[in-house]
Amino acid sequence: MIGAAAANGAALRVCADPNNLPFSDQAGRGFENKIVELIAKDLGSTVDYTWWAQRRGYVRNTLKADICDIWSGVVSGAEMMTSTRSYYRSSYVFVTRADRGLHIASFDDPQLRKLAIGVQMVGSDAMNTPPAHALARRGVVQNVRGYMLYGDYRQPHPASAIIDAVENGDVDVAVVWGPTAGYFAAQASAPLTIEPVQPWRDGTELPMAFYISMAVRRGDNALLQRLNDSLERNHTAISAILAEYHVPVLPDAFAQR
Repeated sequence: MIGAAAANGAALRVCADPNNLPFSDQAGRGFENKIVELIAKDLGSTVDYTWWAQRRGYVRNTLKADICDIWSGVVSGAEMMTSTRSYYRSSYVFVTRADRGLHIASFDDPQLRKLAIGVQMVGSDAMNTPPAHALARRGVVQNVRGYMLYGDYRQPHPASAIIDAVENGDVDVAVVWGPTAGYFAAQASAPLTIEPVQPWRDGTELPMAFYISMAVRRGDNALLQRLNDSLERNHTAISAILAEYHVPVLPDAFAQR
């Protein structure tokens, strides 16, 4: 069993995206890199990375293919794998230039019908993320522009494009996953305002806030337990890493198991 090997101090086999800051990159600069390294040290182990671009089929080609045992930074309860206890909770946020004074916090804000809005999208269909669905159900579509969640891998940090668009005025407001927004907004040359989407659920089917965990293969219960114990022991240090990367954290992340 892989979990048994990990229990004996073998390297933790982790799959991660090589160019997906602020989460991970091949130079180890992402906050998920830092959290994985923290957990490995706590377990008396090291990290052995397999780099794989986070695209369609990621789980099939990594965990299920047995080329790694851990995927860090997964929505808790995600299908096809088993989640650890959560170690943070964040939400989508509205990002605007501070000098605009827009102060948008709800999809029902009437300003959204007149502003150029940037939204993250996963594929060619811009209507595939919760914020895009929330705007579409309100008929706000003509003024929406899509930005790829993973972006152009020829660029050094492709996920920053949507924040750059707010900074340089290509869009008036962007709805962005909190960790991405917090990290890149902190580096912007113009002050940006970040306001969590409220409420945290749009209707009954569109969550805007998510608990985040690590994931292992189903049945790898020994490794799961060791990760859970380590995450609990290190929650203060993990919180410090998240703060360093300006991750907007919602309450009670560590309450969920």
